[in-house]
Amino acid sequence: MLLKKQTVWLLTMLSLVIVLSVYYITSPTQQATDFAAEDAKKGAKDKETSGDVEVVTDAAGNEMFEALRIEVNEKRDQMREELEAKVGDPEVSAEDKSAAYEEMENLKDSAMTEEVLETLIKTMGYKDALVRASAENIRITVKSDKEHSATEANEIIRLVKSEVGQLKPVAVEFQPNN
Repeated sequence: MLLKKQTVWLLTMLSLVIVLSVYYITSPTQQATDFAAEDAKKGAKDKETSGDVEVVTDAAGNEMFEALRIEVNEKRDQMREELEAKVGDPEVSAEDKSAAYEEMENLKDSAMTEEVLETLIKTMGYKDALVRASAENIRITVKSDKEHSATEANEIIRLVKSEVGQLKPVAVEFQPNN
């Protein structure tokens, strides 16, 4: 049986559309699973680090930092859920889905950037650091035993600028470790 060229072309395009739509539908679901795994790993890491430190005098400061971290993570999770719902909604246009997907990627990138910067700042000899990156600026709160100075703040700002490489304003705040 000989098929016309138009029929073959039509069947090829239909099969391509079906394959791409299945890929598109399953792709955000796989990423949602990855986000959940990353959150679980991060939570386990936070539990390990908080379990190792048992200094009574730092409890209030550590609780404040942890509360702020939890608040930031909850806001991100809520935004991520809204964006995932938007991407999964069949009535939303492709442009809006694309924008929502890019926003999800930006959220993931900013969370990774914050974790890297916190680790780098801690390696500079500080007790703890809390980094909050937004589209407009980067705010850093550092817990330290020593007296802070403008030189130390400039070192942190230089480190952040070299790591992030963006022209966002960086604000550094020192918190005493009492």
